[in-house]
Amino acid sequence: MNLPYESVKREILVKREAKTDERLSCRPEERDMEELIDYGIINLNKPAGPTSHQISDYVKKILNLGKAGHSGTLDPGVTGVLPIATGRATRVVQGLLTAGKEYVCLMYLHKPLAEDIIRKTMNSFIGEITQMPPVKSAVKRQWRKRSIYYLEIIEIGGQDVLFRMGCQAGTYVRKFVHDFGLKTETGAHMAELIRTKVAAFTDKDWVSLHDLKDAYTLWKETGNEKKLRECIQPMEKAVAHLPKIWVMDTTVDTLCHGAALSVPGIAKLDSGIQKGDLAVVMTLKDELVSVGNAVMNSEDIMKSEKGLAFKNWKVFMKPDIYPKFVKKKEEAVSENP
Repeated sequence: MNLPYESVKREILVKREAKTDERLSCRPEERDMEELIDYGIINLNKPAGPTSHQISDYVKKILNLGKAGHSGTLDPGVTGVLPIATGRATRVVQGLLTAGKEYVCLMYLHKPLAEDIIRKTMNSFIGEITQMPPVKSAVKRQWRKRSIYYLEIIEIGGQDVLFRMGCQAGTYVRKFVHDFGLKTETGAHMAELIRTKVAAFTDKDWVSLHDLKDAYTLWKETGNEKKLRECIQPMEKAVAHLPKIWVMDTTVDTLCHGAALSVPGIAKLDSGIQKGDLAVVMTLKDELVSVGNAVMNSEDIMKSEKGLAFKNWKVFMKPDIYPKFVKKKEEAVSENP
């Protein structure tokens, strides 16, 4: 069972042949530890009790950072995947806010119900549903449509129903359980909820606050960074689910100064990009330059030799890492001391 982005098959389309200068910058996995912490993201397994904001604050204190931000708030009693971006990468989590989510939920039915009715009713919710957000929620209370991508019953034991749900961002699982109880006329409440997936982050490689604290202490005291690198991933992991446009080395710095991306600067791109899509611009070393919206679709970019292709809403790479022009080694070195 897949979230929508996992089912999309993209092909890399080569607009023009281009190579990157290996003397400039480095690939995300090659960043030194300090830079990784400043441009990192942690697939944190949130414990029950603290708020998501408190968890972000704990991460800041552990890593001695000024900034850290989470994606997709989890209620204090809910556990599971909570991506935390660190340092300059903090706003990258905004690219995760609209990504699909997966949960494992334990629902308790207030009255016994035949298994075939449970399964039939569960299947009836797959697709588009209408929800009213709970009274205690961060959004305006009004009816809104959300999509349930899949529902899988893992186990039924008496009045306990354990199920897995893949859903659109902004879907309230607690409200879904309540509505299930209304539809079956049994009543129901959510006994436990674990988030198991947010875009490319899953329960397969999450880490705890204790893991992070121990790994950071080990690095500071011994210089051994292996465990900390297992806890902190390059921020590029947060945009793995988004379509990508790769640009030539000579285009990067212009984008870092806030310019929009025109067709001549593009080296290659993913197929299937549509006008208005949230997408990302990458260097040829797969470094994240910016997040924004496509102005042209993939086919038009491939056919055109000029025109505006992409508008930034957030630039992550610092200016002056890549020079505007790379002519020979001496100039590259002088422009990037």
